[in-house]
Amino acid sequence: MALTVVAMAAASCGTKKEDPKMLVVYYSQTSNTKAVAQEIATRLNADIAEITAVNPYDGDFQATIERCLQEREQGITTEIESLSVNVADYDIIFIGYPVWFGTFAPPMATFLTQTDLSGKKVVPFCTFGSGGLETSTKDLAELQPNAEILAGYGVRAARMEAMPEEVDQFLKASGYVEGEFFTPENFPEQHAVSDEEAAIFDAAVDGYPMLNAHSTTVASRTIPNGTEYLFTAIDQPREDNDKTPATKEIKVYVTVANGEAPVFTKVIR
Repeated sequence: MALTVVAMAAASCGTKKEDPKMLVVYYSQTSNTKAVAQEIATRLNADIAEITAVNPYDGDFQATIERCLQEREQGITTEIESLSVNVADYDIIFIGYPVWFGTFAPPMATFLTQTDLSGKKVVPFCTFGSGGLETSTKDLAELQPNAEILAGYGVRAARMEAMPEEVDQFLKASGYVEGEFFTPENFPEQHAVSDEEAAIFDAAVDGYPMLNAHSTTVASRTIPNGTEYLFTAIDQPREDNDKTPATKEIKVYVTVANGEAPVFTKVIR
């Protein structure tokens, strides 16, 4: 009987579930995405690896845009250096990138095309000028149909100071680390914007060159230390660029922290 108990104990120890191995893989041009990657890796005690382009995108914003457009038109695939780790060794992979033209930057596109993530849990995270988490996540799922794509995190480059706390809340809410987190209530039904709400929207998007929008309807909810608004708006072509898309409806998230000016957090096109 004693031998039976020992055998059962041994079997129990042998079937103990190990913690999943986590990896943070990222591409960063301006160091914003790198900062998010390091924050995630530190909080998870995860391994981290950087994707590097053979021919780096080291120009300014306009030079990068022009090069990227040229490569897209010519069908050029960005070459990347070999990764420093074996992705196959990991269970959960955080994929980080800046958003260019509504999706992940070309070096990340190359990585996702060359790497099979079948059977992996994949968590996207990104930095952007106005938005792109939703569209890039959709593209990621199309490139990796056999991976489990989980909810991701995105932050505007203009809001990097808010990133550490947001990453902390995201990791806790997603169950990757333990701790208390805030779960916002659902937005109520939208209503026509008042003059005061229109002024909040205008103040939030003022000065951002990629938006030429006016709000139509809105809903709001309480968040820690302030209020979050979800505006429906009409985005029109910019006067200085005849290549921008025709008029269309967009969603714009705006946060007003107590005593601070309104700021938009993301745009969903």
